[in-house]
Amino acid sequence: MTLFGKNITSDQLVRWLIILAFFGLWLGSPFISFDHDDGKRQQFYLKILPAMLTNIPLFFLNTEWLAPRLLRKRGLSKYLFVLSGTAIFFILLQGVMKNALLAPDHKGVGFHAFKAIFPVFFVIAVSTVYVMVMYMLEGEKAKREERQERLQSELSFLRSQISPHFIFNILNSIVYLIRSKSPLAEPVTIKLSDLMRYMLYDSNDAQISLEKEVSYLENYVELQKIRFEEDVDIRTHIEGENGGQLIEPMLLIPFVENAFKHGVGLVKDPIIDIDLKFSGEEMVFKVRNKITPEGATEKDNSSGIGLQNVRRRLELLYPDAHRLELRRTDEWFEADLWLAFGHAK
Repeated sequence: MTLFGKNITSDQLVRWLIILAFFGLWLGSPFISFDHDDGKRQQFYLKILPAMLTNIPLFFLNTEWLAPRLLRKRGLSKYLFVLSGTAIFFILLQGVMKNALLAPDHKGVGFHAFKAIFPVFFVIAVSTVYVMVMYMLEGEKAKREERQERLQSELSFLRSQISPHFIFNILNSIVYLIRSKSPLAEPVTIKLSDLMRYMLYDSNDAQISLEKEVSYLENYVELQKIRFEEDVDIRTHIEGENGGQLIEPMLLIPFVENAFKHGVGLVKDPIIDIDLKFSGEEMVFKVRNKITPEGATEKDNSSGIGLQNVRRRLELLYPDAHRLELRRTDEWFEADLWLAFGHAK
């Protein structure tokens, strides 16, 4: 919001509205019920004029100068000492002003100063409470921002760990296709460029459409099919209507990467089964791959960075909107993920 050429935050706007409401009610309330006789009206104005002219500056002197400079930087004792001196000064100032304005009643400065004690200390008390509340709110806001910054830093680090190691294998496959003058060389290169574009640009967004994530997943699987040809039985089933759901980028691919990393090679008759179903605000994603019984534990422990990565990202972004189960048997490793869209932090 822009006011008088300056940008005003919502917190600043609320702060000023509170101040205006306080002084509006306090200084305006005496005008609601008093005798409308002209002589008494003039006398009334003269009585409240010193308070109106001094209490507002006193409020801002405490909230904008004394508290920030003394309470925050020099401690409570020095702040209270200076605040007491300031209160005495304003009490005497109001007494002098009232005595000058109401000279005909001959009551003297002392009397009028005594009458000013309560209003001055009331303003000081209110302004001090206001400062304390603002400090508490600012402290909570700073803590929230710090937590958010740590969250974003951790997410950025986790995203940067998503390994594109398969790209090097695909590049080797492309080289082979080019040398053998295969017609697949060009479409494979285009798919790889689409994948790299997604990884470099779209994955930097806080959330992306489910359609993009699924497209990335399909391109990845197609490249792996070209890479392994008939050596690996790759089964893919995607079901559901894309209703514009949003999802954390690069959230599904680590499960598939893990399957290809540990479901091929020394595995006999390798099978990788990928099943994705989404409906409305929910998604079920299942990936399973055959493993070698003797190397199952070793492989999972030594190369679980991708799954640990995605588990942590789910905990950070979908704390109460996901369920992840990892199961391992002698021949299969299975990952089941249930996710509710629209609940990311």
